[in-house]
Amino acid sequence: MLRYERKYLVPNYLLDELRNRVSGFVRQDLYATSNEYGLPQYTVRSIYFDSPDLACYHEKLEGLLQRRKLRVRGYDTCSDDEKVVLEIKRKIGNRIKKHRAYVAYNDLENILLTGDIDTYLDTTCCMNKTRAVEDAKRFFFHYKIRPFLPTTIVTYEREAYHGKINSGTRITFDKNIRSRNFPGIDELFSEHGLRLLFKSHFILEIKYYNERMPGWIKNIIHELKLRNEALSKYVLGFDVNKTYVHY
Repeated sequence: MLRYERKYLVPNYLLDELRNRVSGFVRQDLYATSNEYGLPQYTVRSIYFDSPDLACYHEKLEGLLQRRKLRVRGYDTCSDDEKVVLEIKRKIGNRIKKHRAYVAYNDLENILLTGDIDTYLDTTCCMNKTRAVEDAKRFFFHYKIRPFLPTTIVTYEREAYHGKINSGTRITFDKNIRSRNFPGIDELFSEHGLRLLFKSHFILEIKYYNERMPGWIKNIIHELKLRNEALSKYVLGFDVNKTYVHY
């Protein structure tokens, strides 16, 4: 399903006020475990893929209305049976659509090397197995045709909420965003060499399915004088590491 997505770069000093302002309209994300401060927070870890000529990077800079990004996404820390997501994030005009398929992290290198989804795709955690297979095939079609290479790892802490009235509305605060260029596939859960993107800001994301943003969050955004921006964590994460050599 296509959804709308708005992003805002917010100063850290507004975090508590923004959290308090939305609290009456949202509930904690069901998939987030409360941290030591009682916040519904988890760590998001993504390796973005791009072609050797950085086609996806330049498509974003040029503002193409239809484009896609390929990434592998994991969460929190790595365990023996950890699952990660093969994901395509498509931009279609001003809306977003995602295609997702799961694989065991221990099998990630093998499936990327062989494209053998029959052997390595994990459908045990999927409600729609047919769609998972189709999404995996779509991922490998684009992965192989350019071809794609691991280009930037982006990691951050996400504080996540859903709307009380409409659970399709999602509010997230993405904090402590950090990145590194040209990681190995085996470094998805590594913190080595990551550089901070913003010292005093976080990214607020608002996601919803109806054409109009819910009035309550629209009013809060207006009152706090926040500005919608085209914030790509991949592009920002790549740029902050352009002239930096990791050892």
